Amino acid sequence: MKNLIRGSFVLAMSLSVAACSVRNPVETNAPDSEVAAARYVHDGPKRLTLYTMISNETGAGAHTSLMINASERVAYDPAGSFRTEGITAKNDVVYGMTPYLVDQYTRFHARETYHVVVQSIDVSPQVAEIALREAQSLGPVLEAQCALTTSQLMSQLPGFEDAPRSYSPKKLSAYFADKGASYDRLFEYDDDDKSKVLAAFVPEYERAAQN
Repeated sequence: MKNLIRGSFVLAMSLSVAACSVRNPVETNAPDSEVAAARYVHDGPKRLTLYTMISNETGAGAHTSLMINASERVAYDPAGSFRTEGITAKNDVVYGMTPYLVDQYTRFHARETYHVVVQSIDVSPQVAEIALREAQSLGPVLEAQCALTTSQLMSQLPGFEDAPRSYSPKKLSAYFADKGASYDRLFEYDDDDKSKVLAAFVPEYERAAQN
């Protein structure tokens, strides 16, 4: 019976991965000139911030991402959908994470069906920079592998070598909590259709022109 259960699990995972698709980098990647222009340096402490999206109905984890404040502040958003005009991304790294974009990013994921758990840990400049370089070295991630890829990235960091290699966003969140991370949650009750949120997104350069 155990072998049957294990075999069914492996088959289910294989089907899940087989059904995933990788975004076409040629279509979705910003050119290097835009990536350089979007660079944002945040003067706060060097920090790793883990985002975990939780179902309001079942309590299950739905998505994992990691904001990295190093020599520049970016969001590692594996297989994420926070992509539209005015948002600069290459592979799964979103650049130019200003306070405005951080607010938009967080609220984008909180809606009537999900809330967002935000956990932060201050790290040394060296650890933050390693995290940034690791995120930039990774290509587009398959859907359903956001937590796994984030945990693999974290396991490369000094002091985080014991990060669990897991597909579970909640398991990674629990690990971050054990590391002494701060904890906050955001609930919002906007429409569940995220395309409407992106359609309403106003880039910062347009906001500046309006003011």
